[in-house]
Amino acid sequence: MTTAPLRSYAGGRWRAPTDDGRPLHDAVTGDEVARISSAGIDMAGMLDHGRRVGGPALRELTFHQRAGLLKALAAHLRERRDELYAVSARTGATLFDSRFDVDGGISVLQAYATRGRRELPNDTVYVEGAVEPLSKGGTFVGQHVATSLRGVAVQVNAFNFPVWGPLEKLAPAFLAGVPSVIKPASPTAFLTAKLVELIVGSGLLPEGTLQFIAGGVGDLFDHLTEQDLVSFTGSAATAARLRTHPAIVNRAVRFSAEADSLNLSILGPDAAPGTPEFDLYVKQLVTEMTVKAGQKCTAIRRAFVPEQHVNAVCEAVAARLAKVTVGNPAAEGVRMGALAGLEQREEVRRSVKALSDAGRIVFGDPDTVDVLDADAERGAFVSPLLLVGDPDRAEPHEVEAFGPVSTVLPYGSTEQVVALAARGQGSLAGSVVTGDTAFARDVVLGVAPWHGRLLVLTRADAQESTGHGSPLPALVHGGPGRAGGGEELGGLRGVLHHMQRTAVQADPDTLTAITGRWVPGSVRTETEEHPFRKHLEELRLGDTIVAGPRVVTQEDVEHFAEFTGDTFYAHMDQQAAEANPLFGGRVAHGYLVVSLAAGLFVDPDPGPVLANFGVDNLRFLTPVKFDDALTVTLTCKQITPRDSAGYGEVRWDADVTRQDGESVARYDVLTLVAKRKAGR
Repeated sequence: MTTAPLRSYAGGRWRAPTDDGRPLHDAVTGDEVARISSAGIDMAGMLDHGRRVGGPALRELTFHQRAGLLKALAAHLRERRDELYAVSARTGATLFDSRFDVDGGISVLQAYATRGRRELPNDTVYVEGAVEPLSKGGTFVGQHVATSLRGVAVQVNAFNFPVWGPLEKLAPAFLAGVPSVIKPASPTAFLTAKLVELIVGSGLLPEGTLQFIAGGVGDLFDHLTEQDLVSFTGSAATAARLRTHPAIVNRAVRFSAEADSLNLSILGPDAAPGTPEFDLYVKQLVTEMTVKAGQKCTAIRRAFVPEQHVNAVCEAVAARLAKVTVGNPAAEGVRMGALAGLEQREEVRRSVKALSDAGRIVFGDPDTVDVLDADAERGAFVSPLLLVGDPDRAEPHEVEAFGPVSTVLPYGSTEQVVALAARGQGSLAGSVVTGDTAFARDVVLGVAPWHGRLLVLTRADAQESTGHGSPLPALVHGGPGRAGGGEELGGLRGVLHHMQRTAVQADPDTLTAITGRWVPGSVRTETEEHPFRKHLEELRLGDTIVAGPRVVTQEDVEHFAEFTGDTFYAHMDQQAAEANPLFGGRVAHGYLVVSLAAGLFVDPDPGPVLANFGVDNLRFLTPVKFDDALTVTLTCKQITPRDSAGYGEVRWDADVTRQDGESVARYDVLTLVAKRKAGR
């Protein structure tokens, strides 16, 4: 029976292709699930719609507002994840696999929503780093700012994670203010289509910020500009072809790739049979082989084992694999489902043939497998396959069987295993399982140049470790060389990838106006009303209070020492202090200086200032000696409203000077300040 073709979502509506497309199949039963084609879809129009409609709508929102929408979308998808699980089963995934994909993707949305509110301003521009003084007189300064690119993020995804893949690319792009065009790999595109259907149906995202291509990209790449980005996950061969597209080369389009990766896991010589680390290694290897039927870009392909432990590892892994039931994901007890399709199964078999020419299979048969509640031939099933290979041969370091396949490779020394690791020519993820910290250091530092992420697994972190193959939103996901040379996720790194960093040179007043942050040297405004009496809406950048002087006495220093217990010799021992080349005599505690400064500028009565929640960038610049007179200048530096709270954050520049005008301490004071009208 012929099924309906998947529709693309372009230009604000769902669009069917102009032809019948080609069939997509259920990985378990072989039945036709849908058809796929992008014939008739206006690719140039999609990019134009994103730039003209989606981009401006996103850029009108602050980082906090975008984060709020990501949080709402995560909640919406979490409520409907059972619908995604049901479709995911047709990709060959078990319920555990589906949760790994679906829940993992939702968690990325939530993680970026949280980071957006905590680490980004409630503004549309991101200020990076400190102000750079560019002149002696302070009238010429510089600052790096990041602004949203005015293009579209084209996201080409692989078949193995049809939910997580799109969401991990969407989240940082959306938070950065850049609309997305999602293009999934065909074999599992029907699941991504369901995901996009749920997102569009939610009505949460502004129009034009998310579009979807079911089928090929057509002439999409011909219309890319210098403001667009491409994020690709797939084979190294396809990445190379796309990377050299004339538009990408000529317009210097930002291109990030996550490609083939012969990831490794190294068992330390100390991790002999019977140790917790040996058991952890075996368990992790079996997990990486069987979750998603080994169809993970981070799965372990090369299992490096000390020569003396090879037989023990193979026996232990084989014993665990023998307990893995392969079959219909809907059947009780099934631990491993099918590959994404019959083509993928044939590709795995070809790769295993090449690997077995350089070694031998010690568990499984690539041509036969017992399956539960399914037809082994109609479904894309394959047995878990463990090999022992010759580490000196090229095949184990060059051939990736993208399925439940791993090759054990013996090594004799730290130097050898580091050298063998490099033969993979770049990987996304690696792991070292050892209780020997010296071995861990040597291996990690030795293989790090070829890896995007490394896990050191020990008995100490095993219980809380997320495992070898789990990308995390806070850490970069990518790798050098063969792995594509790109980076995704990584917290703010992923957001800033979608923004343009610009060095702005100006006078302090102009730079303050551009960045929304008061810059030293800019105008200060001393008002009759104490700034701490002002509500959030009433505060202005540059609002200032100057308080002091306050003379620091010997009695102050000795009382502070006795009260706090800080009797460091520089404060209490004149002879020793005089011998110190930095002080030349007794000096006041730095924290006494900060405390006295607070006493000068704090308004003691209840008011809009609710709390002081921290101090940033504190530096003690010049020693304070007995009888020095301190003055503090406190200036409103940054105002960050919280949309969902009755208060916001205010950052104050604090400059403590002595009687000769020299600064003795500089720092930022962080306060929570109430709004006059809650919710504004």
